[in-house]
Amino acid sequence: MSAPSKVIRRAQAGTTESAWVRWTLIGIALGFMFLFLVLPLAAVATEALRKGVTAYLDALKEPDAWSAIRLTLITAAIAVPLNLVFGVAAAWAVAKFEFRGKAFLTTLIDLPFAVSPVVAGLIYVLVFGAQGWIGPWLADHDIKIIFAVPGIVLATVFVTFPFIARELIPLMQAQGTDEEQAAIVLGATGWQTFWRVTLPNIKWGLLYGVILCNARAMGEFGAVSVVSGHIRGQTNTMPLHVEVLYNEYQSVAAFAVASLLAILALVTLVIKSVIEWRHEREMKAIAELPPERPPETTAA
Repeated sequence: MSAPSKVIRRAQAGTTESAWVRWTLIGIALGFMFLFLVLPLAAVATEALRKGVTAYLDALKEPDAWSAIRLTLITAAIAVPLNLVFGVAAAWAVAKFEFRGKAFLTTLIDLPFAVSPVVAGLIYVLVFGAQGWIGPWLADHDIKIIFAVPGIVLATVFVTFPFIARELIPLMQAQGTDEEQAAIVLGATGWQTFWRVTLPNIKWGLLYGVILCNARAMGEFGAVSVVSGHIRGQTNTMPLHVEVLYNEYQSVAAFAVASLLAILALVTLVIKSVIEWRHEREMKAIAELPPERPPETTAA
């Protein structure tokens, strides 16, 4: 055996594992995914269709189910754009500027990750409830927040607002401020710099954050459960409606509505994979571009 081949084998032995170790780790990962991802989804689909497609469709045609679906979509349609605006603004401020209180702003962004959703819902009850700080004033002016759509939206916004900001902050910090500064030097305004320089650079990360935020908003249970009041047909979102149906032993109807959330999860995973693939392909194409060379000057 030649000396170079010995060196290569030693390098491979020091940097790679044996075949049985690799296959064991792969088997553990696949088994974990099957037990905690594939098997629950299959169980939901099986139980939802246990009495046939007709019973499945009848469960989705119920007025209470339609009300829950509509309220879930309305909540997501309000919460996601609000989080989009806040996330982009917060990420822009944290990544592009240095100012007093920057660490405090970053801590506030991480706050919903550290607070239980149930505690977040109780906070809104203490503030806006009938016995809360401004509850009597709201009652005098006939403004309903708790046990109504505004409370559900507020609780959902609180729970989901870190997703977009936390997705964009590392991306913007890695990109730096050179391109923005160059655009401003060339005479671009702040809005022109954002739309023509910053936004194209963060578009894939922004879409990724919006998808995660939307999935979390539609599946939120804890905070919404506290502020909704569980008023059937009025303040029940899809997760709450599933709980009500299951507690009433309507398992087929419960799993039929739950299957919609499962489909949403699968669609979210597919879109996430497509975005990651497009972003990776775009980065690879940029890396393969030839380096810029100054034009050759000819003597006069």
